[in-house]
Amino acid sequence: MRMRKKKQAPDINYLDLIPERMESLRWHRDFRERVILEVENTGLFNRIAQKVFGKPRFTKVHLDEFGSFLWPLIDGEKTVETLAQLVKNDFGEKAEPLYPRIVKYFQMLENCHFIAFINRTDH
Repeated sequence: MRMRKKKQAPDINYLDLIPERMESLRWHRDFRERVILEVENTGLFNRIAQKVFGKPRFTKVHLDEFGSFLWPLIDGEKTVETLAQLVKNDFGEKAEPLYPRIVKYFQMLENCHFIAFINRTDH
């Protein structure tokens, strides 16, 4: 029996990618200067849940200290590496381990469709 070789995803250097916030996403700061993202619950099932069960139209996502620092800096021009350096300059040792942490953060933002990488070529 011959085993198939798994197709491997191309290596991505996240530090070279340029994130851009999704325009449809609303956000604001709370009294502690933390960023709150407002994600609209769309679709048929969400509309039914809103009418029948009183579910909210928007889900609020509260970012932590690092996320609240980074979110306003995501402008579609700065690379992840540039943003990481800004975090390092502002938070110092508190941000370590910087690169694995920031790459994971941007992967999560992308998976939630809060950002897109405008120069990503593997899609």
